[in-house]
Amino acid sequence: MVNRAAGYIQDCQWPKELDERMVQMNGSLDVTYGYNNNRQEEQQQQQQQHEHHHHHPLNSTKGLTTVGNAASSADLAKNGKALTDDDRSARQSLILLLAIFCASLFAMLYVYAMFPQLNESEKQYIKVPFDIEDAKQLGRVLDRYKDLYYLEVMFGIILVYIFLQTFAIPGSLFLSILSGFLYSFPVALTLVCFCSALGATLCYLLSQLVGRRLVKFYFPERARLWAAQVDHHRADLLSYMLFLRMTPFLPNWFINLVAPVIGVPLFPFALGTFLGVAPPSFIAIQAGKTLYKMTSSSDAFSWGSIALLAAFSVVALVPVIFKRYFKTKID
Repeated sequence: MVNRAAGYIQDCQWPKELDERMVQMNGSLDVTYGYNNNRQEEQQQQQQQHEHHHHHPLNSTKGLTTVGNAASSADLAKNGKALTDDDRSARQSLILLLAIFCASLFAMLYVYAMFPQLNESEKQYIKVPFDIEDAKQLGRVLDRYKDLYYLEVMFGIILVYIFLQTFAIPGSLFLSILSGFLYSFPVALTLVCFCSALGATLCYLLSQLVGRRLVKFYFPERARLWAAQVDHHRADLLSYMLFLRMTPFLPNWFINLVAPVIGVPLFPFALGTFLGVAPPSFIAIQAGKTLYKMTSSSDAFSWGSIALLAAFSVVALVPVIFKRYFKTKID
């Protein structure tokens, strides 16, 4: 019995080939399990890195934000520096303008000090005329001395006229009337046109020196619009300057100050001023012949004088009209 059981057990033992196959399978399972473990570890590391970037996106954005902030700060600093430079330039322009004005005023006082001795009652009338009564009183005093001190009186009038024109100070109209009272018509007309052109040119240069920066600093948009208008009429600037000087649409002081800012060249500006102020000066000088009869500056202008100015204004635009007419025909 025992022998039979032992034989049965011996017969039921695993074949050797099966044992070897099981060993190989166990090894393969071990290797596969190890590979799977390594694969899982790599996947976990990649997932952790992905989660790190996903949960902390500001780490990459933070660098971009820092660069953007640095660029913005640099732009703000640059703009602030530009504004500071413009403000400093405007301030320097004002100081320079004040210095030139004070120097010119000192020259006026020097001429006054070198003027012939006047009576105490006459000294009070030696001043810039700002109304027709001032012009009458000043004309009465100067009429006494102009024959004996002809050049001194004329030089004084020229200097004051140029001073008023240079700094855009009102009063030149009354000096034109006064010139018509003191001198003959040809002399008075030449004097007024010369002083107007020279004073306006100095005002132009002064505005180009300091006014350009002031206008562009305080009125940049207007300066751009004015410059565009000048570019549109650049081929006919002389005619337009003549027209503006003959008509009351724009005051002369405004033209003198704005012309260099908007790009009007000096030559058509000066020539247009010299020729353009002749018709209005003609009327003012004629009115000066009856200075004592005048009660206000408006007495110098009648309907006839206004019609004369209108006629001269149309004549000034004739070259422009013909040029455009022939250009249209050719096109």
